[in-house]
Order: sequence, then C-alpha cells, then structure tokens
Amino acid sequence: MDRGGKVLASASAEHELFASPRPGWAEQDPHDWWRACGNAVRNALQQIKLNADDIACVGFSGQMHGAVLLDSSDEVVRHAIIWCDQRSEAQANELSEMFGREALIRLTCNPPLTNFTLTKLLWVRENEPEKWKRVRHVMLPKDYVRFRLTGERAIDMADASGTLMLDVANRSWSNEVLRKTNIDDGMLPALYESPQVCGKVSKSGAEATGLRVGTPVVAGAGDQAAGAVGMGIARSGAVSATIGTSGVVFAATDRPALDRLGRLHTFCHAIPGRWHVMGVTQAAGLSLRWFRDQFGVRPSGSGTNGRDPYDVLAQEASTAPAGSEGAFWVPYLMGERTPHLDPNARAALIGLTASHTRAHVVRAIMEGVAYSMKDTFTIFEEMKVPVTSIRLGGGGARSPLWRQIQADVYGREVEIVAAEEGAAYGAAILAGVGDGEWKSVDEACDSVVRVANRIPPHEPERKTMESGYGTYRKIYPAMRQIT
Repeated sequence: MDRGGKVLASASAEHELFASPRPGWAEQDPHDWWRACGNAVRNALQQIKLNADDIACVGFSGQMHGAVLLDSSDEVVRHAIIWCDQRSEAQANELSEMFGREALIRLTCNPPLTNFTLTKLLWVRENEPEKWKRVRHVMLPKDYVRFRLTGERAIDMADASGTLMLDVANRSWSNEVLRKTNIDDGMLPALYESPQVCGKVSKSGAEATGLRVGTPVVAGAGDQAAGAVGMGIARSGAVSATIGTSGVVFAATDRPALDRLGRLHTFCHAIPGRWHVMGVTQAAGLSLRWFRDQFGVRPSGSGTNGRDPYDVLAQEASTAPAGSEGAFWVPYLMGERTPHLDPNARAALIGLTASHTRAHVVRAIMEGVAYSMKDTFTIFEEMKVPVTSIRLGGGGARSPLWRQIQADVYGREVEIVAAEEGAAYGAAILAGVGDGEWKSVDEACDSVVRVANRIPPHEPERKTMESGYGTYRKIYPAMRQIT
C-alpha cells in the first residue's frame, strides 16, 4: 500500500485448510503458514518490481485463538490447535468451576469457551503431558509467522484478548488467571498496541521473504480487529459484518461493553484506548466451502470454464427465490459461539421437498449464515450497542448475491469499501501509523478508507427474510431436544 492508501500489489499462497483427526478437531502446521507467507510476499514484491528498500514498514494480521507451542530450541512441539477446534469442552468446564463463570467474565470480559487459547493449553497439558513438558513458548498463529520474520516474541492487545488470559479492561495479562491456571507468564509474548513497532526483519526473515533486513514491523492485529480497521470501523456506531471461514459482526466501542451472558466477545480494538464487541458464527464461509468440496463444484472440476467455483454456485443460487421456498440451513458445522455457546451444536438442512434443487440448497446456505449473523445484531439491540452503519467484508462481500441477502436479512443498507483486502489492508494501515505516516488509526481510516457501493434492502425480500428469521430462531431449541 502506498502513502495514499492505494494497493500497489497483492498476492496470496494457499496452505491446507485444516486437518481434523477427530470430529470437532482442527489443526494446522505452522511451518505451512510461514512457507505460504514467504511465497506471497515475494510474489507481491515481484508484481510491480518493488525494491525491498521501498518498504517502510510491515503490518501483520492472522487467525485468532490458535495455540502454537514451541520448545527451548524454538521448534514446533505439535501442530497448532486452531480457533474452530472444539476438543477442550472439559477444560472450559474446569475453568468455569475454578473461577465461576461470572468471575471469569469480570477478569477477562469473556466466558470460558473451547475456542479460546487457554482451554487449548490446558487440553495439551492434561492429554499430552510429554509434549507439554517440552513447551517453553506459546504464540498465536500470526505471531509465530512474525517470530520467524523478526526473531521477536510479541502479540497485540486485540489478539491477546482472545486467549482468555488478558485483563481486557486494563490491557495487561491477568495475573490472577495465570496464577490459578498455573501458566508461566514467561511463556507468553510481550504485549504491544497494534500500531507499535515490535521488531525488525531479521537476516533469515529477509531470505525467506525478499524484504530488507532491518525493516520495521508493527504488532498488527488479529484478523477481525485488523479487518475492521481496513473497513474504517474505528468509532462507536460503526459496525462490520465479515464472512470469511467464520462470520463476525464487529462493533467499535469507547469502553469494554459486556454481555453478561457471554454470548458476545469483548476484546481490545487494534486502536489504542478503544475496545470492540463481536459475535461469531463458526462456519460461515466454511459452510459454502464444505458444500463445494463435498457436493458442489471443485476448484479444478469440469464445467467451471475457468470461473471461480464460488461464482458458479452463487449464480446458480440466484435462480432460487428469497427464502429458498422453505429450505433452511443451520450453519453449526463446528459447534457454535454466538448466541448459543455450544460446542456440540450440529448443522442441519431442513424443510426440503421433492421440488427443491441444488440452487435452493446453496441459497439456503447463504441465507442461513446471514440469519446466524443477525443473531449478533439482535443482541446488540438488547445491549443498546449503537449501529449507525454496516460495512461488509471478507469473501462474502465479493458476492453480489450474498451482499443483497445480508442487506435483506439485516433489514438495513450495507456498504462496501473500495479496498477488498480486508485484514491485510488494515494491517497495512497499522504499519503506516507505526511508520508515522498518520498520527493515529482514526486519521488513517479517515484518509484512505472509501465507500465504493451501498446496497439497500429490497422490501419484498426483506419481509420474507424477517419471517424466515423468526422460523430460523426456533430451529436450534428444537434440535437440542433430539441431539
């Protein structure tokens, strides 16, 4: 990104989605991230023949909550247990008994959930004691990649908020949580605010990426906070709805706003002195990818004519009417966070008749994800969290059909920003602030984030979706009676 906020080059490199050795488990190899990062950075530099000396500062973002465990030689002890893994239900229950649910929410602003890093650490300690004996350092996914780039052990406040070990209100590690759970604070990385410089590119990092030795690197932020910065979600009232692998509805706040039932997460924002509250759908884009991989269009499959398989599915879904003629998808492929906090929740496709087609099913999946994300807006209303604008992000924002479905389900106009890089764009903004190009994240967002399009809800479809949401809300309680 240049100093005016224009994206000069963008590149990506694939790695495995995740391995699932058992139902509800999800693991990735951290070496795979580092390999992909090096390839992507080199490709971006080569796109417009950028010289490494042209790069003033590097930003970072990545998936939250994962547990990367290193030994005394900084070797990876085991595959990382990532954000959507559900194996640590027993450890979440142990924390609830140890602290009391309400007390833990007071300490960390969040309840004990299987998704958070602390429960993963406790699972490894209890179930893989020989591996745990080797552990000397704990990192989150993006921070492992930065460690490989710089040699520094660091984490930002936003990502640290999702570990269940941070005193979110006071932006420091919680001594009480660490003491009671017997986690050595020496294992944890140093805390930084997101725009702070926390290291420089090392010789080995430069060899892997093509960046210049000594290039400053900022702390960056977890994907949701960085993505929010990239969409200009900086001040109270600004809300984003992002559909990536997971789905997140994210609202900036001036204080740590608490949902006392724990259905939403209260985290530090990537902006110093600011917080955010967010709800999470575990399997948002993952729902569509699952369908694509198991029943739909393969990336290399025939019949795509070189088109993105997701575009093929969306075009097919657009031929089905709003409401999918009574078909509903409940997207609980990996349990669910908001609003149910239930790692054992299961997905369902219901309401099918002989007249339903694949187009109906794909549209029902897209609608079901939007219904699930609307649950967060419903809780925002309960908490009186202001919503003055909604900006869409992630892969779901690239689909015209999914944009319209979201506008109709939320019953509000939604906005699309000009830059589509999401969290990567936010990470670049944070790097610019760290380099001194802008005095603050607010100033940077005001300067470079631009609304490219506004999509109002269609009134007939909005009414259909409002009725459908009422039905959707009845499905989970009914399923709980039989599962």
